[in-house]
Amino acid sequence: MTKNTPHLTEAACRLKWPLRLTQIGLFAERATRAFWPLVTVVLLALSALMLGLHETMALELVWAAAVLAVSGTVWALWHGAKRFRWPSSAEAMARLDASLPGRPISALTDQQMIGTGDAASEAVWKAHVARMAERAKAAKAVNPDLKISNRDPYALRYVALVAFATAVIFGSIWRVSTVTELAPGAGSGALAEGPSWEGWIEPPAYTGRPSLYLNDITRPSLAIPEGSEITLRLYGEIGALTVGETVSARTGELPPASEPSQAFKVVQSGRISIDGPGGQAWDIRVIEDDAPEIEIAAPLEKSMGGEFRQPFTARDDYGVVAGRAILTLDPDSADRRFGLAAIPERREPVILDLPMPITGDRSDFEETLIDEMAKHPWAGLPVTLVLEADDAAGQTGASAPEAIILPARRFFDPLAAAIIEQRRDLLWSRSNSARVAQILRAVSYRPDDVFRSETTYMKLRVAVRRLETAIRYAEVSETLRDETAEVLWSIALEIEEGDLSDALERLRRAQDRLQEAIRNGATDEEIAELMRELREAMQDYMRQLAEQQGQNPDQKLSDNQNMQEITGDQLQDMLDRLQELMEQGRMDEAQALLDQLRQMMENMQIAQGQPGEGQQSPGQQAMEGLAETLREQQGLSDEAFRDLQQQFGQGQQGQPGQPGQPGQGQPGEGDAPGQPGGSLADRQQALRDELLRQQQNLPGAGTEEGDAARDALDRAGRAMENAEEALRDEDFAGALDDQSEAIDALREGMRELGEAMAQQQGQPGQQGDAAGTANQLARRDPLGREAGPDGRLGTDEELLQGEDIYRRARDLLDEIRRRSAEQSRPEAELDYLRRLLDRF
Repeated sequence: MTKNTPHLTEAACRLKWPLRLTQIGLFAERATRAFWPLVTVVLLALSALMLGLHETMALELVWAAAVLAVSGTVWALWHGAKRFRWPSSAEAMARLDASLPGRPISALTDQQMIGTGDAASEAVWKAHVARMAERAKAAKAVNPDLKISNRDPYALRYVALVAFATAVIFGSIWRVSTVTELAPGAGSGALAEGPSWEGWIEPPAYTGRPSLYLNDITRPSLAIPEGSEITLRLYGEIGALTVGETVSARTGELPPASEPSQAFKVVQSGRISIDGPGGQAWDIRVIEDDAPEIEIAAPLEKSMGGEFRQPFTARDDYGVVAGRAILTLDPDSADRRFGLAAIPERREPVILDLPMPITGDRSDFEETLIDEMAKHPWAGLPVTLVLEADDAAGQTGASAPEAIILPARRFFDPLAAAIIEQRRDLLWSRSNSARVAQILRAVSYRPDDVFRSETTYMKLRVAVRRLETAIRYAEVSETLRDETAEVLWSIALEIEEGDLSDALERLRRAQDRLQEAIRNGATDEEIAELMRELREAMQDYMRQLAEQQGQNPDQKLSDNQNMQEITGDQLQDMLDRLQELMEQGRMDEAQALLDQLRQMMENMQIAQGQPGEGQQSPGQQAMEGLAETLREQQGLSDEAFRDLQQQFGQGQQGQPGQPGQPGQGQPGEGDAPGQPGGSLADRQQALRDELLRQQQNLPGAGTEEGDAARDALDRAGRAMENAEEALRDEDFAGALDDQSEAIDALREGMRELGEAMAQQQGQPGQQGDAAGTANQLARRDPLGREAGPDGRLGTDEELLQGEDIYRRARDLLDEIRRRSAEQSRPEAELDYLRRLLDRF
């Protein structure tokens, strides 16, 4: 047999320290597992003593707790001693060996049993031993496993640790010694040592000031915040020390001056004294907590849409914690004529949360309240604005009342403005209901002259009928009033905004709004907003005009009537001149220039580069035919909705003489504007036949897009057929559903047809006919930008494409601030908004 003595001796020298450290780790591991209950009990008992709990509890409870603590300590000590085993060197060696691959330490103690005397076999054995010796040299101490979560499932050790940390911070180690005073006969020893005391001053948490230990304060006077809590503990013979104070202003039954434990709050300046052996006294000066101050920093700013911005400043010695704006109606300042002559119905003041700084100091700051109350019943009426701010002490500061006109949305269309005025009168007082219904019937007496959409007129007529029915047979309830007001608001918006899907319609609407502003007067802010709207509408119209004629939008424009060419720069100069005239108050000149601009835009087209380019291709003719079919289908849908409203009204009126029945002769009860002859069912059939004719000569046959367009138009035809059957059965609700499906299918068919025509011409994005428009709309990305080269979504252009990016960024930031001030929003959303404000 061959022994491994040289290798074993060398390995033992290298393993000396890893072995010792591993043995120490084993000791720590076994001690932790055995004695953690003992440490837990000791820490809990020590924490209770350091916090002085034994001084405040009844003597019986103290003794019971002491017995329980001693019993627990004895049990934990016995339990630990029973389970603890001192780790031996062999156990440490075994653990160290197990941490190495192949257990090299055990291999070094092995002996060759087979093949002794054989040179080859002994050579292999020596190589094996040498390799194991090299592995043993890399041995490192094994870390102990100190996890005992499986033995302490309720984490009692952490409870004890937290309690001890609290006692170290807020307690005193000297209190432990006072437990001996509770033992029988211990009082004489305490008396022999003499009386002692302890005291603490804890300022309110919101002040951010630290706690003070009175035993360490030797100066005769102190300045502390108002509301500070003072705690005093007297030790020794009862009566040896007494407390005197004039800072709490306490009244009623007071505790004895010799009470061992006393606590009171500082509310005024005065004196605190501990009289007796070792006593001390202090003159206390109270630092009063000032009430917060808040005031309006600048005049109210408002926009045409009704949004307002109110800057304000707030300050407090320790910081403002919350604020609000209170709006109260001021009826005496209103023009009490017409609908406002009635006594207004009582409404609670409007309370808006003020935005607070998310980060930074709140002791002195400036913020802006941003909100929009255009739909509120008080919009456009005089109100009183008061700002209030609260501090952590519960004090409230208020600004001086400010008389303002609550910003309202500006309606430039006369009909929309009239409807909004009647909505205001209805919300002012329900006693105006009859007057409101009468005026609304009067302004809608000639619907052909004032309504652009038959659907809008029908909505107004239904709302008036409901109001009149309630007036005649019952009292107008708050619910009906609010519902009617909401309907009138939506009708006014439809009239004011209209169908702005077409660029020319947007341009005309912008010109109408500007003309109304010239006629009735407008502020500089409103003029700037209207001019911005006109510029954007004109840019959109020029872009659409260029797309329809397949030209570059930067080319010159021509006025067909005057045979003049106009560049984009010349148009911008005209707009700048128009704005300048309006701001200078020269409204007659501004009106003349606006009329000239309107006439010019009506006659405008892109200047053609080559003769013959104005001729329509077959694809362009097909697209225009489908567009006309779509418009006629939309018109039929409007008329079906009108008949549905009439059918609903007749079904609700079962008695003669009710409002809206034939024969009553009320204004506005005649046929809707623009109703052509023939039944709806026959006209729906004729429109379906026209669609079948148009499908016969569609381009793009054989392509994927062309087949998709035909499938979509087939669906449209089937939906038209179903709508025709429903109209013949007077099922207007079902007909509306089928007509809506037909409209969607027609739009899809036109889009697919545009794609097919684009592929046939091989010039995507540069089509010279109406297909280019449909294809271009289909190729916009989700943000409305044109597709990039080779059909990529997204371009290198600016996201806002010509808008004032700084104004837009400011608007977004204002909206985030406004929403962050609404405390009724979910906490997760508020946290997200705060992080946005903190970042930007």
